[in-house]
Amino acid sequence: MSREFQWIGKPVQRYGGVERVTGRAQYTDDMRLPGMLVGKILRSPHAHARIRSIDTSKAEALPGVKAVAIGRDAPVTYGILPVSEDEYALAVDKVRFVGDEVAAVAAIDEETALRALSLIEVDYEVLPAIFDPYEAMVREDVKIHEETEVANIERQANLSFGDVEAGFAEADYIREDSFFKGAASHAPIEPHSAIANFSDGKLTVWSATQVPHYLHRYLSKVLGLPQDRIRVIKPILGGGFGGKGEPLPLEFAASILSRKSGRPVKITYTREEVFLTHRGRHPMHMKIKTGVKKDGRITALHFESLLDGGAYGSYGVVTLYYSGQLLTGPYVIPTYSFQATRVNTNKPPCGAQRGHGAVQPRFAFEVHLDRIAEDLGIDPLEIRLRNAVEPNTRTVNELRITSCGFKECLERSAEISSWRERKGKLPKGRGLGMSGSIYISGAGLPIYFNPMHHSIVRIEADRSGRVTVFSGASDIGQGSDTMLALVAAETIGVPPETVRVVSADTDLTPVDLGSYSSRVTFMAGNACYAAALEVRNRILSAVAEEHGVHVDDLEIRNQAVEVPGDPPKTLGFAQAVMLAEVAGGPVCGTGGYTPPKLAGKYRGGGVGPSPAYSFSAYVAEVEVDTETGEVKVLGLTASHDLGRALNPPAAEGQVQGAAVMGLAETLYERHEFLNTGQHVSPSFLEYKIPTTLDVPDVDPHLVESFDPEGPFGAKECGEGTLCPAIPAVINAIHDAVGVWLHEAPITPDAVLKALKQEG
Repeated sequence: MSREFQWIGKPVQRYGGVERVTGRAQYTDDMRLPGMLVGKILRSPHAHARIRSIDTSKAEALPGVKAVAIGRDAPVTYGILPVSEDEYALAVDKVRFVGDEVAAVAAIDEETALRALSLIEVDYEVLPAIFDPYEAMVREDVKIHEETEVANIERQANLSFGDVEAGFAEADYIREDSFFKGAASHAPIEPHSAIANFSDGKLTVWSATQVPHYLHRYLSKVLGLPQDRIRVIKPILGGGFGGKGEPLPLEFAASILSRKSGRPVKITYTREEVFLTHRGRHPMHMKIKTGVKKDGRITALHFESLLDGGAYGSYGVVTLYYSGQLLTGPYVIPTYSFQATRVNTNKPPCGAQRGHGAVQPRFAFEVHLDRIAEDLGIDPLEIRLRNAVEPNTRTVNELRITSCGFKECLERSAEISSWRERKGKLPKGRGLGMSGSIYISGAGLPIYFNPMHHSIVRIEADRSGRVTVFSGASDIGQGSDTMLALVAAETIGVPPETVRVVSADTDLTPVDLGSYSSRVTFMAGNACYAAALEVRNRILSAVAEEHGVHVDDLEIRNQAVEVPGDPPKTLGFAQAVMLAEVAGGPVCGTGGYTPPKLAGKYRGGGVGPSPAYSFSAYVAEVEVDTETGEVKVLGLTASHDLGRALNPPAAEGQVQGAAVMGLAETLYERHEFLNTGQHVSPSFLEYKIPTTLDVPDVDPHLVESFDPEGPFGAKECGEGTLCPAIPAVINAIHDAVGVWLHEAPITPDAVLKALKQEG
């Protein structure tokens, strides 16, 4: 279509936004079904223990209790990754962390359900527990999972690209550093919630999930039900950030209880249970060794990471590979090697959290790069510009770079923050810090091997002129429903507000793999474009034949088809749809998207490749109180290359939200445990996240590089924008007070300790 955009690149009202801001939106926990029971889950008080026996007779005898479930009711393992299906819906043989799910009850009210939990008697054989990842690597006498071959090492990766030894030999200067990034929680406003209704041999599950398709598959596997007897619906969702990106015990437990009781069952986690479910950011120990020439150009890089995965696999294998694979951008790394190890410990399982696998290494490398720049007497901006990747290139580990606005991001943030004029020249206690980043626009391969589309969209135009988009994609707050309406509207030529979106219902919508890895805009957007184009072509072909004109001479604008002639005619959109229906039946279009074959030709080469990459460059300004160690972020200039901004205000909101989440992980959030395995701060009273009073001015700037394969040139803008925030702040602290911090989150005590050592 060679025409000017009608709505792309312009502000579009959020689809369903009014319902959210007025409180009329219905979330999972708001739903009430006739006869619905309250479900509750009994959790382990021990970090590691064998289950000798479970006696549920007293709970079952309690008036008001309608069903009780234990592990033997669903003795089938599952896991979001087929290579690490190591969980049960409810523990079968042993528990592996404080909070592990042991049994579940359904009762007429919450009070009765909680009373029933207290009546369940579990005989535990307490086992030695491991909380330190270094200890987990060597303790052969304690096996958290008996099938691990070496101690408690779940997975390892060891990859090398190019002649790394020669790269270091070529270097004029070599630096080595160690870093640690602590765990973090997603902290969504909406807790996990699920409702299951087993009726007439069919199971319907409403869940606050990011992945209806994967939940649908694993409900079938674990419960032994055919997929055509299961329906999964995602209501409006109040934040996910990866924490709702995999099937979870409450969805299975509610389903088992509903099947047993014959009534709908709802389970909504308390805030403490959300923290115990976790699936958040991996604690990661990292070592980096980099060789550079005198001018700062990189010749070789070696990276090592140790990931504390907690009790189960979750997304850990992907996080493991991402920790190394994504370090070959946004800078040119001629030779590269990395070694990564993920171990199990007796803590809640870690998984995918916004930018997963990339946040920790990016923090480490960007601080490491600033240290190299200081050692060589090179400005941090200049060393990044000299090493920046270019468009239409390939990294040493075979990642294909298409569009790339990284240099423009660097220059934009530098200009807006007055970097060249102010860096190193602010009063003592004030400083500027810079960082860069790269992130994927969807994974190149699906989670489970199959040759089918990653996203499918179906669009119907009926004789009333209504356009409806059917997509399995999950709007988790990022606005994907709005994106689908916008892409369909622009392609067909009707206003976005006239397009309905039906999403994330496995009975009504075609398959989409879910909201993770920043894939939805690129993949579902491309599928939507293809489907909308088919609908548009059907309509225009029918109008052209009816009026004896060429299709290319027709245009759909403002719900009307403009027909050239003397005089020209205007045909209402509904009338045009009717012509198309008469000519060829129902006016439907279907589009699918599968990424090109991008996987590297080496073991592990399928993790990291993406059809496109986003790029970011941030500058943070901080103020450090040298008496108290308190760090205050005064502002953050955030430039992000997103290909094309389909809806600029929404894109800017994504940049701001991710940046604030990154700042929170830098200064506030501490996801820690006692030596018993008990969570230190499982509530928002103790686990600190920033309020509106703590959030600095985040100044977003959208850099448009127009990706040739993205829908209307777009690529990701949801996760990659978090990665640069942490190192930008830490580098700014050094500019302010001259100390380097190699651990995050930062505490005032750590700042004071560093100042004392420096002094």
